[in-house]
Amino acid sequence: MYLEHFGLREPPFRITPHTEFFFPGANRGATLDALLYAITHDEGIVKVSGEVGSGKTMLCRMLLERLPANVETVYLANPMLSRDEIPLAIAAELGLPLERGQRLLGALQDRLLEIYADGRQVVVLIDEAQAMPAEALEEIRLLSNLESKQHKLLQIVLFGQPELDQRLSATDMRQLNERITHRFRLAALSRNDVGVYLDFRLRAAGYHGPDPFTPAAVRLISRASEGLTRRINILADKALLAAYAEGRHEIGRREANAAIRDAEFRPLGRRYDARRLWAAGIAAAAVIGLGALLAGQTDLRHQALARLGALPTNRMPSAPADDIEASATHAPTLSLAERIAATEEWLQKTPDSHSFIQLLLTDADNEREVDGFIERQAGILDARQIRVYRASSGGRSRLGVIYGDFPTRSAANAVLAALAENLPSGKPYVRSVGKLRQPPREDSRK
Repeated sequence: MYLEHFGLREPPFRITPHTEFFFPGANRGATLDALLYAITHDEGIVKVSGEVGSGKTMLCRMLLERLPANVETVYLANPMLSRDEIPLAIAAELGLPLERGQRLLGALQDRLLEIYADGRQVVVLIDEAQAMPAEALEEIRLLSNLESKQHKLLQIVLFGQPELDQRLSATDMRQLNERITHRFRLAALSRNDVGVYLDFRLRAAGYHGPDPFTPAAVRLISRASEGLTRRINILADKALLAAYAEGRHEIGRREANAAIRDAEFRPLGRRYDARRLWAAGIAAAAVIGLGALLAGQTDLRHQALARLGALPTNRMPSAPADDIEASATHAPTLSLAERIAATEEWLQKTPDSHSFIQLLLTDADNEREVDGFIERQAGILDARQIRVYRASSGGRSRLGVIYGDFPTRSAANAVLAALAENLPSGKPYVRSVGKLRQPPREDSRK
């Protein structure tokens, strides 16, 4: 829809892996070169791991294009093949029809010897290898044993998510793990890489104008995507569409935030309890990065986050460990009336320019609903920053639930984007304190 508007000859941010859009930056090009060398000059199994959407499939497609003509490739996209089906699939790709019950490995080895004698090499690329059954992974190990007197007859490359690393580290997988001679990991793009990546994709699609993505938009997209190229593509496409809809040629905070809200990405799973980390104040960590510490709580935030590995320990002030644990994970229990009174006091001393995140707006007689809502969110958000106010709209008394105190709207939007999946449904949005002091409108998002 927006191609002509931005002077593009084709969509720049498709999520399907088109090799003309392969981004060689952020060590992707170097990884591809290393893979090509490992496959053509080495023996053993090669492993490539990375998060969902990090570019593994694109790298695999690039291998298929760049490998020399004397290399025959077998691409197995279905990781759920059984132990018997794997050699059958490889044999079929090599023009050797086999049936169950035949001497599979022997017949396949004979075929591989013919190919080797002809001066050619066979490489098997297996996608989504983390989903392979244990018996299938064991078959991979046996296939790697096929060899001539001097050389391996079959080169195997496993592409998988980080779960593949975990599976291979298990005791029962140690024989296969020790056969892996090269290990590559596709890391997420850094914030600087994201900006270069966006510009690269646009130019590859025929764009010739000035960079349409503002630094603020790049920061928001980088944070919300967590550096994963598939997510970056989705957000960038939505942001371009939002700018087109408004007749704009620049993508700023508004377009980036609209894309982030629409995408509804789930934060990457961590090796710790994500809900507990959010409760300990990860939102405050985002605010710290923006220079927006909540008054009087700086030390507590550093203490709690440092204990959870979110901040360096050398920034943690000294404090009794029990006090830190209690403060980080347990908020004072307030009645609804007490919370409303505390919010009124907060409003009296908070500048109009400050912002917050609106979580809920409901009829005033739904007090039980509000209490239950706060109780649920207290396990995810910092309950001390959850506030409740009374308002009147359309002749009806209302209760609003809000979160946080941010010195700028951009800081609030950044935290909203960072919290993403952890916030409740209903499309939370950012409002200013000044607007709260005015008679609210239910459809107001300012």
